[in-house]
Amino acid sequence: MPKKPGTNPKGEFAFFNVFYEDGSQRSNRRVPSELIGGLDGDEPVRAFLREQDREIAEKGGRAALEIKSIERVGAKKK
Repeated sequence: MPKKPGTNPKGEFAFFNVFYEDGSQRSNRRVPSELIGGLDGDEPVRAFLREQDREIAEKGGRAALEIKSIERVGAKKK
């Protein structure tokens, strides 16, 4: 059954590409919008992604990779 229009709020999440120290990349990682744009810059986003990575690595029985940089999808490069 289709959803009613307007039941999926836009702007709830922002998407980031994450680059790791070993040269690998994960694209379109979803981050809640309320973590973006504070005085702390992108540190809350990094912490959120680090925690996600830790949980994924724990479930997979591997060590979590260290984040080298993050880039918001669709953002203009400076």
